[in-house]
Amino acid sequence: MFVDRVELYVKGGDGGRGAATFRREKYVPRGGPDGGDGGDGGSVIVRVDVNADNLAGLTMKKHWRAKNGQPGQSAKCAGKNADDVILLVPPGTIVRDRDRGHILKDLIAPGDEVIVAKGGRGGRGNVHFKSATNRTPREFEPGEPGEERWIILELKVIADAGLVGFPNAGKSTLLSRLSRATPEIAPYPFTTKYPHLGIVTWGDGGFVLADLPGLIEGAAQGVGLGHEFLRHVERTRVLIHLVEPFPSDGSDPVHNYHAIRKELRDYIVPLDTKPEVVCISKAELTGAEQVRDRLAADIGREVLLISAVTGEGLHRLVARVAQMIAERKRADTLAAQQPKPTQFATQPAIRTSQFQTTPVAHITPPLEESS
Repeated sequence: MFVDRVELYVKGGDGGRGAATFRREKYVPRGGPDGGDGGDGGSVIVRVDVNADNLAGLTMKKHWRAKNGQPGQSAKCAGKNADDVILLVPPGTIVRDRDRGHILKDLIAPGDEVIVAKGGRGGRGNVHFKSATNRTPREFEPGEPGEERWIILELKVIADAGLVGFPNAGKSTLLSRLSRATPEIAPYPFTTKYPHLGIVTWGDGGFVLADLPGLIEGAAQGVGLGHEFLRHVERTRVLIHLVEPFPSDGSDPVHNYHAIRKELRDYIVPLDTKPEVVCISKAELTGAEQVRDRLAADIGREVLLISAVTGEGLHRLVARVAQMIAERKRADTLAAQQPKPTQFATQPAIRTSQFQTTPVAHITPPLEESS
């Protein structure tokens, strides 16, 4: 099962309570306070795992809570810190605060992580309240509560190139021909229900190609699973737009091309500005070349004619896509090297469960004075 969006409740562990104890040993009169500090609560961390390919592993559990820190002990012994809870996600996962709506972090590179619910700090024991005028302090601090929130994890597939087009345009067949990926292939629409990735070898390297589910008119407004599918187009550098020459529903291929372009343009994040290679698929069909010429004349630029069955035009397609990806990478590198203006905007505050910035000291019941 492929899952690219989950909603989770996360709660950091509470800090342990500080101890209010006194040293009681034979031949040690007036031993004084010796209460240790409480341990820190565990945090909930979302971390990238290169071995994960979707969020299905997080669907079986809705609430994730870290353990509380241990309370402090006598003899100035601090309580044990609680272990963190690690949620492993694939590269390309966006972590978002559900209630506030802002993005906590975009996890892309291996090892990237973000603390989504920080554990509370342990309280101080009474040894910290000792002074020249208060030699038998009975005050201690409770542990701070851990942060809590609802988060949304959204996966956007990271690929160099993405296949787009109407259902049954031949995207899955092309991916299986160019790589070792084995997507489901069938002679009916909507065979692909979630993205498939494949490695296309070219020269000394290659690129990652994504087979994306077929789009329909109205996808940008959420018709069908439009938003779920278009989300995966956002991270691609180049689009390979496949147009079926003779659709089974009798629609016009030129109209179908412009319909997909409209959906890319109307999406929340406009996607029609990405470099695009337009291809007429299924070149083995009689009359496909005439459809290619008609589409090229309509859009005013070159349209490739390819066939994943016979291999026609595939070498040229891969060479073109590899060149465009290399150009985009160089442009992205130059843009990253440009100095960025200093920004003074502050991040939205993180909601906590009645977080106390200044813990209130608690007082133990009166004890007998040391003799």
